[in-house]
Amino acid sequence: MGLPGAGKTTLANAIAPRLNAVVFNADEVRTNINKDLGFSEPDRIEHARRMGWLCDQVVKTGGFAIADFICPTPLTRAAFFQGGEAFVVWLNRIDHGRFEDTNQLFIPPESPNVEVKSEGAPEFWAEQIVQRVRPLFHSKKSTGLLIGRYQPFHDGHKALIVEALKRVGQVCIGVRDTSDTDGKNPFSFEYVKTRIEHALKEHEGRFVVIQIPNITNVFYGRDVGYVVERIELDSSVEGISATTIRSALGIGSE
Repeated sequence: MGLPGAGKTTLANAIAPRLNAVVFNADEVRTNINKDLGFSEPDRIEHARRMGWLCDQVVKTGGFAIADFICPTPLTRAAFFQGGEAFVVWLNRIDHGRFEDTNQLFIPPESPNVEVKSEGAPEFWAEQIVQRVRPLFHSKKSTGLLIGRYQPFHDGHKALIVEALKRVGQVCIGVRDTSDTDGKNPFSFEYVKTRIEHALKEHEGRFVVIQIPNITNVFYGRDVGYVVERIELDSSVEGISATTIRSALGIGSE
């Protein structure tokens, strides 16, 4: 977001291939979808709401979406955020744009995630932003470990991992090597890994999936330097059963 001429489109086009993102450019959206809207304050609010809705549809599929538009007031930002929060980049590179009415209307955002100044090339800022949006897994950072069969991976597993991410920041998901040992373990490691990575795409860079032996016991001694903790979730999530899912798929038996 930012005034006309601040470099929003240039930066959006630099970020998009790094995230494989869909870019919704305001001018293109107005030309193809929002032809009925002008530049009054109510129309700007509706334009922002529709921009947010378009982005939400991409995000729901696990993809990245970039909204490239002025978004000049707190009301337009509130309309854009109706479907959920977003990572906000403010291009604060110019004091005045080419449209005086927009200059007068524009109110700087209070707490953008990134404020782009005049120094630095678009590629520099694109890298800074991508590192924040899609971090790299760092093996020396504090990491949570989750061990499971994930036969199959389901929403209960996802909720558990998301909670662990909130608590620790990044996680290692250890998939036990149990495939084809019995009817309760029909899925290969490659299948399970793909399911996990797809389900957690929005958290890319904050988790790693590895194959581990068929761990059946976890032992620890004194002062091991890590915490063993059970995460308790809502009863509706706790009640999700892989056995029930396998039965619905017509796979396996007790």
